[in-house]
Amino acid sequence: MNAPYYLPLADEVAVFEAAYQSRLPVLLKGPTGCGKTRFIEHMAWRLFEAVEARTRLKHPLITVSCHEDLTATDLVGRYLLRGDATVWQDGPLTQAVRAGAICYLDEIVEARNDTTVLVHSLTDHRRILPIDKTGELLDAHPDFLLVISYNPGYQSVLKDLKTSTRQRFVSLSFDYPDAEREAEIVAHESGVGAEVAQRLALLGVKIRNLREHGFEEGVSTRLLIYAGELMKRGIAPRRACDLAIVQAVSDDATVQQAVADIADVVWP
Repeated sequence: MNAPYYLPLADEVAVFEAAYQSRLPVLLKGPTGCGKTRFIEHMAWRLFEAVEARTRLKHPLITVSCHEDLTATDLVGRYLLRGDATVWQDGPLTQAVRAGAICYLDEIVEARNDTTVLVHSLTDHRRILPIDKTGELLDAHPDFLLVISYNPGYQSVLKDLKTSTRQRFVSLSFDYPDAEREAEIVAHESGVGAEVAQRLALLGVKIRNLREHGFEEGVSTRLLIYAGELMKRGIAPRRACDLAIVQAVSDDATVQQAVADIADVVWP
């Protein structure tokens, strides 16, 4: 299996490797679609590919997409009825703690507060996971690492990451790449040629400039890749931009029109 594609923008690869060597929990901060998830997929591959074959995990990365209904039970596990028996089923966090995998909690602030507090004992010198329902105090496998992510620019004050949680992590900040590197990423991921990729990257830069006029989110690299993939499949460039970008960035008609006007300039 080849490594998941990721183009480093700074020293994030070296920093993550250093954090992993010391088993320091890691927080990834940055806007949606800027490459946080791809980065952790890439790093999991790099780190576990180096492990000897006899100890290599089948699933070195366990990802949980957090949401407001996610409970501590969902992460830790629960008793299930199987036939006439009641059996314990580990949740994804417990599976990672036992096996020595990387557990990635994506958009952690979307989860309930009691769920967030659950990880505290795994992020200090104790490295333990209390399982209240079984009475087990589970020591983390030596290779276990906890990684969380969130978008600080998107979250409201009510959903900000608490200081008591944030200060338990090494923090890596992500942002969208510059136009040259974004064009390289778009070309690689979508398969379009260099000229088309450069236009898409330019479109991304111009849309993000709308932040100065109250449009905070901009457009993700992911959406630029989607537009490129549609173009690669024969959809006309301006139509592909409308489908993958204009209609996706916002439901606000004024914002959509502003983005459409930019697309008209890039693809007249």
